[in-house]
Amino acid sequence: MEQIYTIPVNEAFEKSAADKACGCAFCTLYNKLEGDELDLILGASMMEPDVRIKTNKKGFCRTHYDMMFVRKNRLGMALTLESHLDELKKELRDSGLGGGTGNKPIKRIGELEKTCYVCERIEFNFEHMIETAVLLWQSDENFVPKLRSQPYFCLPHYKRMLSYAQSRLPKRDLKSFVSQCEEIQNAYIEELNEDVSWFCKKFDYRYNDEPWYNSKDSVERSMKFLRSDIHKQGK
Repeated sequence: MEQIYTIPVNEAFEKSAADKACGCAFCTLYNKLEGDELDLILGASMMEPDVRIKTNKKGFCRTHYDMMFVRKNRLGMALTLESHLDELKKELRDSGLGGGTGNKPIKRIGELEKTCYVCERIEFNFEHMIETAVLLWQSDENFVPKLRSQPYFCLPHYKRMLSYAQSRLPKRDLKSFVSQCEEIQNAYIEELNEDVSWFCKKFDYRYNDEPWYNSKDSVERSMKFLRSDIHKQGK
């Protein structure tokens, strides 16, 4: 029986299995989580005192500041910034007893450089989605063909999936799981390598009259495969 926490994982894998252009199912899941979190922080969660305390403390990374900005909710962003700046003006002040050395702002800015409210929220939920995918493969026979029908897994998410499988699956299951995933990856890398090679050949005058086949977007597809297809701007 499908549980509520398995629904988004199943849906993402079904989508990528049905349409190869959707790419890595984990990238789809990440982007959905990211979009939801950005909507919340600029909407319903914005005025919640406990959320405001956390955003004041953690701030946001450059990527999520940029993504918040283009979502066209200037007031929501301004209200969040107002509270954050009000806290920072006190926390960065280096005067008073023992002050004047610059240590206080150095420490506080250093903390902000390592934290992002949105990143941490996404990471908490995304980790559970990777776990869910592995456990579904182990416990739900209907999920196995969905996994085997994936076009590929981007390398960063492939690594995370295999790492979790190593820690969770018994040795016999692990071998089968890795074998199935490797089959997907090997086929895609081979295809991608051929497409990129043909793309390069098309810049040689000797191949002017040859068709492009599936190589025109091979550079873009290679980048998505190597570094994930996440942080899509929206709204």
